[in-house]
Amino acid sequence: MAHLSPEHRNPHHHFSEIARLTANVLGSPWAFALACLTVLVWAAAGPFFNYSETWQLYINTGTTIATFLVVFLIQNTQNRDAKAIHLKLDELIRATHAARNRLINLEDCTDEDLKEIQSEFDRLRARVTVQAADEHKPASQVGGS
Repeated sequence: MAHLSPEHRNPHHHFSEIARLTANVLGSPWAFALACLTVLVWAAAGPFFNYSETWQLYINTGTTIATFLVVFLIQNTQNRDAKAIHLKLDELIRATHAARNRLINLEDCTDEDLKEIQSEFDRLRARVTVQAADEHKPASQVGGS
């Protein structure tokens, strides 16, 4: 029997892989076309079922179950993507000597900490905007009223 790495024996790894593959398939034009075809077939079957409650129940149940399951797949995929983006940004911050390393785990900060850092960037943005406006003024207007 082939040796499996601990990662491949981990049920979380299998779920992540299945979620990633399923999200890719469900996000494809083919999946959308299949969903549209399903609705069209269901709608066309309406007259044969006399638009009964059972006929309505089929589409309601199917879409409810599909939505319920897909929510978990989407959340897993978004969590994974967000984690990857954070790690990439953390590496850029770490590698940039002028960057503040305290920004590395920003996602773990309190709301107050985030507001404080946002205020710092707002003040920086205001200074840069004023400087840019001054650079675009004719030389006779720079430094004047």
